[in-house]
Amino acid sequence: MRPVPALALVLSAAALALTAGAGPATAVPGSRVHVITAKSGLTIYKPDLVPPGARAHVFGLTSKAHGTSTAVLVTGLLPNREYGAHAHTKPCGATGDLAGPHYQNVEDPVKPSVDPAYANPRNEIWLDLTSDATGRGVAVSKVDWTFTDRRANSIVIHETHTHTDPGHAGTAGARLACVTVGF
Repeated sequence: MRPVPALALVLSAAALALTAGAGPATAVPGSRVHVITAKSGLTIYKPDLVPPGARAHVFGLTSKAHGTSTAVLVTGLLPNREYGAHAHTKPCGATGDLAGPHYQNVEDPVKPSVDPAYANPRNEIWLDLTSDATGRGVAVSKVDWTFTDRRANSIVIHETHTHTDPGHAGTAGARLACVTVGF
């Protein structure tokens, strides 16, 4: 399998954002396209689950009319394995905890947030993925909101797909790796 070109992921995110019945894909006033580094090494916290040399490519499209679409392509993962991934509030740091909590459009007043009313894929950017036989994984998220003066600053890769049950909503195990993203 060939790697997915960066442009294809950007176009996929753009297509997702423009599928809200708005007609043909045209430039939308107030839209911003973020192409975050074509090749970005990950800050790796658990090299037994995200091997050294793994890379992430993150792309985003924001439009007040259509919300925010985010795509991630990760290479160099363990083959055929499920991972969780989410947008977090702070940039990557020396430990996974320094990336802060998940970015939430409407913030849960209780921390950590495990209430499905707040910790869900409509209020957060969830990018759960399953790597293929070569260690590549792709995920796309579409939410109806855009960032304000508060922004996400990283994508964190977690140990498992994201849980949705009350008391565990939004959890996905240990923080394995991180990429700083300028949303």
